[in-house]
Amino acid sequence: MYQTLRYEVEDQIAVLTINRPEALNALNGQVIGELEEAVSAVEADRSLKALIITGEGRSFVAGADIGAQAPLDVDGGRRWGQRGSALFRRIEKLEIPTIAAVNGFALGGGCELALACDIILASEKAKFGQPEVGLGITPGFSGTQRLPRRVGVGKAKELIYTGKMIKADEALRIGLANEVYPPEELMEQAKSLAKTIAGNAPIAVRYAKAAIDRGLQTDIDSGIAVENELFAMCFATADQKEGMQAFLDKRPATFQNR
Repeated sequence: MYQTLRYEVEDQIAVLTINRPEALNALNGQVIGELEEAVSAVEADRSLKALIITGEGRSFVAGADIGAQAPLDVDGGRRWGQRGSALFRRIEKLEIPTIAAVNGFALGGGCELALACDIILASEKAKFGQPEVGLGITPGFSGTQRLPRRVGVGKAKELIYTGKMIKADEALRIGLANEVYPPEELMEQAKSLAKTIAGNAPIAVRYAKAAIDRGLQTDIDSGIAVENELFAMCFATADQKEGMQAFLDKRPATFQNR
């Protein structure tokens, strides 16, 4: 089905692997198109409880394909940026939690793809950066918007203005990465985290994600109102009844996603 991706589902957890290792998984039109298809598959599968995105080989995504961008004019650059940004926004807005398992280079569009995910886990070999200014462009897939929200304005400006690359330990220190693991443990840890998330009430997890993401885009009073409404909606679910009864019965809960 895909030529530049692998898409697998196991135990209601999807794993999306960008598989263009000969080009360090750089994003060209084909990869973007197949990612669009894969995201549509995730959106359509109501049984999924989490998504992991990773890369094949020694790179997560080394950026957008420079050869594909070099000949673009203003209109072409605008369309390319809009397409990538729209795709990453769809990933960000997925109802289920998303985990970026960054196994190597996450530069430019690769860093921006990781930023579109809820949680970033990194290999000790991972390297992050937004090197676009060294190529005469700005970040184009929403890096100027998500990086400041993740690590703070000052650090984001430093990274974007200098174009410098940072290692996994620095990414962890500034809050870009949630955790750092030896390379051989990365996917095991990502799947373990996804399974932990999947063991909770799926509707409650989706509502919690919605409350956080929507609340961060508004003032705190409006955000609290969003939380209050989503909290109330939990009480219309069978999973809330099961979760609380299981607690009272001192037994594990069995959630049905309804």
